[in-house]
Amino acid sequence: MAERGAAAGRGARRLFSVGLVGVVVAAALLAALVPGLVPGSPAGRDAVPAAAAVVFAASYLALAIGKVPFLAIDRAGVALVGACLMVVSGALPLEDAYKAVDLDTITLLLGMMIVVANLRLSGFFALANAWVMRRAHHPLVLLAAVTLTSGVFSAFLVNDAICLVLTPLVLELTLALKRRPVPYLLAVAMASNVGSTATITGNPQNIMIGSFSRIPYAGFAGALAPVAAAGLVLTVLLIALAHRGEFAAGRFDPPVLRVRANRVLMWRALAATAVMVALFFAGQPPAKAAIIIGGLLLLTRRVRSERVYDEIDWSLLLMFAGLFIIVAGAQHALLTPQLVARVGALHLDRVPVLSAVTAVLSNIVSNVPAVLVLKPFIAPLHDQTRAWLTVAMSSTLAGNFTVLGSIANLIVVQRAAAGGVAIGFWTYFVVGAPLTLLTLAVGTVWLAL
Repeated sequence: MAERGAAAGRGARRLFSVGLVGVVVAAALLAALVPGLVPGSPAGRDAVPAAAAVVFAASYLALAIGKVPFLAIDRAGVALVGACLMVVSGALPLEDAYKAVDLDTITLLLGMMIVVANLRLSGFFALANAWVMRRAHHPLVLLAAVTLTSGVFSAFLVNDAICLVLTPLVLELTLALKRRPVPYLLAVAMASNVGSTATITGNPQNIMIGSFSRIPYAGFAGALAPVAAAGLVLTVLLIALAHRGEFAAGRFDPPVLRVRANRVLMWRALAATAVMVALFFAGQPPAKAAIIIGGLLLLTRRVRSERVYDEIDWSLLLMFAGLFIIVAGAQHALLTPQLVARVGALHLDRVPVLSAVTAVLSNIVSNVPAVLVLKPFIAPLHDQTRAWLTVAMSSTLAGNFTVLGSIANLIVVQRAAAGGVAIGFWTYFVVGAPLTLLTLAVGTVWLAL
């Protein structure tokens, strides 16, 4: 009887979920047909904005959840379907949809992924991790080493990719040392978010902001690197306080980790990375520098191109393209001067206000969609540079609030679970929430000065 009731409940939820999807698709199709059937009528005029609002809200809800219940579709698929429905509804012509995709962002992400793939395949990350850990003879030193490694690498090489690489390495090391892995895995996730605040190439939302704002790479790093440095110190302190039992132990002798590395490939990839970062600081467009360096790295006899392609997160690039179109469609159909004026009354030109709005929005719909939503409201502000830096700082640091706050967190949790280590919501929240509030306070005060 209980099983029958549970099955009936699942069936009802499945019907409700599929029904909602049907309503969204029907709204887009009706918006395409109604203006032609009843031209000039109020229904014809309102159909497209109404459909755009429905598609936008449904897409962002599904992106926030991470899936559509009872359907086998992920965030990338949601973004693509939402983009298609925006075009179908007439909210955005196909030609404008092409133009809405920010190719600088896509290009920079692709170039960075190729560079990181070469570093990983060469064994560099494993070698660097082993080198750092060999010098850690106390749990607190080990925590600081993990935090620094994750934070510094994430500052330059996109935090999601660093979490993919470091999580299994740190898990293997801590289990070999017979330490509790959770505090060190928390350090990987939280430090990757904090460290990625420092530069344009630290995370996907910063990459977008760099493209939108045209802030020089060095200027961006000069403004936010101090916030990231303070945040890494706070990360070590808060994790050590929350897991005092783990760090009360004395010295230990780290095991000798056997690491296989292709040193020729590694030095080649390191030289390419150094040149790329130098070009960033020299003022070259980041997208141009990254894709050229990434392309040149494919010219090798040592690694088949297919192995590099397997390392690229194609679904992330697809999600970005879809998001650009969804937001452009909503902006085209819904953004009126009255709405802009109403949002302007919130005083987004004030750093504390913009920081708080960004942080809250980032935890509702995730940081990348939040940045895209805020983009139209940054343009009218007097000091756009400071506004974009505030959005970058707040959207990134807000990712530490809960385990669902950023893709980097989810990567660490999922890879840890695959290795038999569970990181619960509250285990993360006990450290993540105060860390978010403290780092946001530091960043807000710093940028308001």
